[in-house]
Amino acid sequence: MKEELLSYLRCPVTLQPLSLRVFSKCIKKFDGIDVEIIDEGVLIGDVFCYPIIKGIPRLLVEAFVDYEDFLKKNLDDFAERKQQILNKHNTIVASVIKKNSHTKKSFANEWNLFNYETDTTWNADKTEMLARFLREVDETKESLKGKIILDAGCGNGLLNNLIANEGAKILGFDFSLSIEKAFEKNTNPNAWFVQADVQFPPVLNDAFDIVHCSGVLIHTNNTEYSFSCLVPFVKRKGKLSVWLYHPRKDFIHNTFNFLRKYSSKLPLKLQYYLYLFFLFPPTFIIKKIKGNPQNKREMMIDILDWMTPEFRWEHTHDEAASWFVKRSFTDVRVTTNEVFGFNIIGKKA
Repeated sequence: MKEELLSYLRCPVTLQPLSLRVFSKCIKKFDGIDVEIIDEGVLIGDVFCYPIIKGIPRLLVEAFVDYEDFLKKNLDDFAERKQQILNKHNTIVASVIKKNSHTKKSFANEWNLFNYETDTTWNADKTEMLARFLREVDETKESLKGKIILDAGCGNGLLNNLIANEGAKILGFDFSLSIEKAFEKNTNPNAWFVQADVQFPPVLNDAFDIVHCSGVLIHTNNTEYSFSCLVPFVKRKGKLSVWLYHPRKDFIHNTFNFLRKYSSKLPLKLQYYLYLFFLFPPTFIIKKIKGNPQNKREMMIDILDWMTPEFRWEHTHDEAASWFVKRSFTDVRVTTNEVFGFNIIGKKA
């Protein structure tokens, strides 16, 4: 973590500023240049405490549970803090742990398959990834320069690096451990990474020119509620951009959706082997017949992304547009429309 990031971070529960305690620093290479960053530390709120581990702030509501051993070792008053958190915020903590447990594991398993050297993200190489982002948010390479961007649910983090290379500063967060690989592979000092929950964004209000959330809201327990959680962080006249699944009149598509209602409740390891042996072979054959260039890992990631998340919602264009209008956004329009989904943006009034 670079200290510059601290000014953008807030407690995800209270949205109050955080104080920083540094335990250790390390050197990370950015574009071949050695830069000193915070390797281990803790961010302190009123009662909440959030560790910095492997250079990444862990700003999950439940971080004091997930990283209890680290905090016990490094905070003398951790036991007292933990009790205060449970006394004051036990309802929130319990609901978040229940809500997030499956999804964190699901997406960590998915991105653990990804090979940063050879694989593409959703059939797009680096050039197409950036071009697609620009189409979705209706920007150009030139217009990105100097902008502050929030990527809510950054996955493997490759896009963040590409955006930063165009002169923007971008904060990407994801709540699975995929964030560790994203941070490790990042080579641009203006691409920042945080472990966080899209329903509890740990960032400063009215701070971002563009808030982008691609393929994430539809994997939460309530898409519109998750959408509303991002609204406060868009600057006045800034853009909010979201990519969502839409319904399809397709027998195979809807059969898969029916099956996943039941299979997604199975243990993740069992799901992996079920899909590997029963869904992957026909998927591989059909995609190869159609000339799909994906390799085997990329195809398997597609299957896991569809079948393993606990939630997978589909929404019409008009339904999504209504979310923007209800929150007084203007210039609401669909910027990309694809087979499985679409991107829609609006400008904050």
